[in-house]
Amino acid sequence: MVELYGKAMSRRDIAAKAGSFSQFAGVRLMTLADGVERGIRMLEFRSGTGLRFTVLVDRALDIADCDYRGMAIGWNSPAGFKHPGLHEYEGEGGLSWLRSFSGLMVTCGLDHILFMADEPGDTYVYGPRRNISHSLHGRIGTIPARLTGYGEEWRGDDCILWCEGVVTQGTVFGEHLDLVRRIEIKAGTDEIRLTDRVANRGFYRTPHMYCYHINVGHPVLAENSRYLAPIKEVVWAAHAGADYEKQGVGYHTMPAPQLDFHEQVWQHEMAADTEGQVPVALVNDALGIGFEVVTRKDQFPCMYEWQNLQAGQYALGIEPSTNHVLGHGAARERGELIWLEHGEERRYDTTFRILPNVDAIAASERRIRSLSEQPADAFPPPTGNHIALGGRR
Repeated sequence: MVELYGKAMSRRDIAAKAGSFSQFAGVRLMTLADGVERGIRMLEFRSGTGLRFTVLVDRALDIADCDYRGMAIGWNSPAGFKHPGLHEYEGEGGLSWLRSFSGLMVTCGLDHILFMADEPGDTYVYGPRRNISHSLHGRIGTIPARLTGYGEEWRGDDCILWCEGVVTQGTVFGEHLDLVRRIEIKAGTDEIRLTDRVANRGFYRTPHMYCYHINVGHPVLAENSRYLAPIKEVVWAAHAGADYEKQGVGYHTMPAPQLDFHEQVWQHEMAADTEGQVPVALVNDALGIGFEVVTRKDQFPCMYEWQNLQAGQYALGIEPSTNHVLGHGAARERGELIWLEHGEERRYDTTFRILPNVDAIAASERRIRSLSEQPADAFPPPTGNHIALGGRR
């Protein structure tokens, strides 16, 4: 059944009330036509609850806009949703990724995440490619997808809104990786389900690193908004040391937009439930609105918190990752870099959930606290305990 306007309705009930289901919910393909976004194909999803989000077909099927009953959930940066043809991957010493960085979710990978790094290129057996130079957060987020399908699928009296596509990161004498992405939401709900599969289609042994940069903006992010997570320990903070408390912003309670704020990044070691799931949320108690991300510990063993609280760029990032924040070189040295042989793949299952009222916020907080009581101290001393990541080869 589809729940619309407080009432559960069958497919027949809904059909009797309108000539097209798109009056209530649906998915439609459109093309942006102005400014730096000109030419980008975009899918707009409306679930029928007041939840609307857009998927950028030409930017790795990442989620751009997201709003709920007139309140923004996702973050729009000054960079806009730039057409990939305007992106310069090698620019600014590897930092030009920031000039295409915007939206609720930006995918990082497929063979590199985090800051710029060089790695040996010997796996590709090509003399001139002695080293692979990686820019910030990798290439995948600005590669167009091949859209393989989208629309509404009825399963009895349930309607699933969906899209699917393939994003290929490939080169001659180098990596050939496919990201197969499917996004679904059941009509009448506030829960987006993302399923990714990253596969090696080439015949070179190829490294794989993966991260989602999930960016929540105002009004979910506001003064006194709370970061909720089953934190067992704070492992690392980019600003730790003598300046740890200099900006006066801890990990769990957010301030209003700041002037001259330098980004803060934390890595937390999270507890998982009996099914291996890790829920993390940002909530605004005053407005009774929140946003929850649920990942799997066996797929994303690491979790970062990104605070960009600068006025005009105000965002809080929830970042599940395959690897520690130590970076590409450390992943190699510690034997934690994932290697994919031909035909091998990794799967990632993630849920984005709107918390539409105080009851939903309270339920989320109870669930999180049942897994681990997060530190009461706003500035817990980082332990430096980057636990060994298993299952790598």
